[in-house]
Order: sequence, then structure tokens, then C-alpha cells
Amino acid sequence: MQTTSNNAEGEPMMEINTTPLIDVMLVLIIMLIITIPIQTHAVKLDLPQNNNPTPPPIDPIKNKIVVAGNGAVLWNGAPVNLTQLRQYLDITQQMNPEPELHLQPEPNARYELVDQVLVVTKQAKVTKMGFVGNEAYGTF
Repeated sequence: MQTTSNNAEGEPMMEINTTPLIDVMLVLIIMLIITIPIQTHAVKLDLPQNNNPTPPPIDPIKNKIVVAGNGAVLWNGAPVNLTQLRQYLDITQQMNPEPELHLQPEPNARYELVDQVLVVTKQAKVTKMGFVGNEAYGTF
């Protein structure tokens, strides 16, 4: 701290030099900022796990199988393979009353795939089944 002035009379200076005080305060603030732990904005929650598989999309009134031209088999609009189709058909056979099954092959669908779907429905012993969309084929 400077206590004298540059004046000619040699009187003591009444002001305090605050530069060293500011330097010390800045060093303390920097050390405080460094030692504070980083704040994480994540909220840690233990969410419940869904252990039940989603139930198959089975309508208790009627279900629709579409055999698409690109080789896909759709059960109520959802793509399935023949194994899943058989599982869905087995579930429908256990329902009371048994839901109707509508089979709609597209005009450009392969006959072999339609035949495989018919075999699966026969193996599942489906009794309430009908073909829909026959008007797309027209009459010759």
C-alpha cells in the first residue's frame, strides 16, 4: 500500500491502492469456480420396464389378411410372416365367438404366396373366412 504522495509538501496520501486487493479477489473467485462440481441437468429416474409383450393386433369382430404384390403379408395392416400369421389365427380360433377372417389378395400378388396363406389358414382350421376385393379382378 502506498501511503505517501508525490506532492511537494510530503503529506500522507489518504487513498488505498486497491489493485493488489482486486488481484487476490480474482484469484479466489477463479479457485472457487474451479472447485465447484459441474452441474448435470439430467434427472435420474428408474422408469418401469414393460415386461409384457404387446398383444397381437387381433380384432374380436373381423380380421383382414392382405397379400400384397410386393410379397408382403399384412395382418390388419401390420406386416407379418407366415409363422406369426399362424399364431394370430390360432389365437382367433380360441376366441368365442370366432371372428371373421377376410382374405384380400392384390391383383398383382403371386399365386404361390396366396396359396401358402391359404394353407396356413387351413392348418389353423379357420371356419369363418371369406374373400374380399374380388371386384378388382373384373370379369372377362
